[in-house]
Amino acid sequence: MTQTQPESAVQPHAQPESPVQSQSTVRTRTYSWTDPSATLGALAGLSGIELLSAIGRGELPPPPVMRTLGIEPVDVGEGWIKFSLAPHEMHYNPLGTVHGGVIATLLDSATGCAVHSVLPAGLGYTSIDLTSKYLRPVTVATGRVIVTGTVLSRGSRTALAEARLTDARDRLLAHATSTCMIFSLEG
Repeated sequence: MTQTQPESAVQPHAQPESPVQSQSTVRTRTYSWTDPSATLGALAGLSGIELLSAIGRGELPPPPVMRTLGIEPVDVGEGWIKFSLAPHEMHYNPLGTVHGGVIATLLDSATGCAVHSVLPAGLGYTSIDLTSKYLRPVTVATGRVIVTGTVLSRGSRTALAEARLTDARDRLLAHATSTCMIFSLEG
């Protein structure tokens, strides 16, 4: 036997009322991104360093994840790349620090793009693993952080890279190593 409640009593997906949340504490964020098809279309014809440099110069749109999180390109060279991020409340976990997943995304992006910077046109990569160490909490008060990815070793099928996340005082906040698989973009 089933019991039903009157429609007026049922509130699907209703949030419980919070005694600490008021209308004045609600934040809203709106952002936009560019269709990634232009960058994907250029992928096969450009080396990794050419593609990443074109994104950095604004000639090709960045991946949507960069707009979602607020990641900004800083510089790129063969075998290394730098991104920055200004921590915001929107990045916070329930403890009031930047969520480890946001930091892991920065570290993964830096290691992967560092590997991409040494690949010729027609080759791509994907992360096989990411080993991250979180050394200091990151908050809005930390200020802008820089993540630097560097290739440590490149073979024909895999590459090893590391990433270092630092603050303005060059203190190490997080570190990661990643193995990336290298593959043909054709077929």
